[in-house]
Amino acid sequence: MAVEQPPRRSLSGSLPTVRCPSCASPNDRVVDSREVEGGAAVRRRRECLSCGHRFTTFERFSGAVLFVEKRSGLREPFRVEKVVAGVSAACKNRPVAEEAIAELARSVEEACRALGPEITSQQVGVAVLERLRTLDDVAYLRFASVYKGFEAADDFTREAGLLTKETAPKQHEHA
Repeated sequence: MAVEQPPRRSLSGSLPTVRCPSCASPNDRVVDSREVEGGAAVRRRRECLSCGHRFTTFERFSGAVLFVEKRSGLREPFRVEKVVAGVSAACKNRPVAEEAIAELARSVEEACRALGPEITSQQVGVAVLERLRTLDDVAYLRFASVYKGFEAADDFTREAGLLTKETAPKQHEHA
């Protein structure tokens, strides 16, 4: 005979949001925990106390909410998934690994958090472009074309020129 345990409560006193994906019971036990993503997250293997189903959850520290002010003036929380989606679209059919895209997105998030609790969408776009430049030239041009609103082929030509422009060091004449 199973003894029903009262639902666990979080530190704030509210009911937990983790429920068994099989029976929706809030009662489970942690079978295994380990750090993943270089310590940025914890992977927990859980077992439902009601039906015995095992499932995995991930916990990530999110820190303070980072807000992005869009060109329209609206404010919304920064979502790394949006960066991944934009960069993935720019990298479509390019030899860029998903891991490289995920790392670029994490790097963009870190750079944006360093700027303060509220940033502009322009700052996010510039951070993405800076990192795409070293990742893939074609993906950079694709992203820049959307971000900068290219309207003619000359816009691509100009941006490609800026992308490949290398200035030689100035030669000093010795008298």
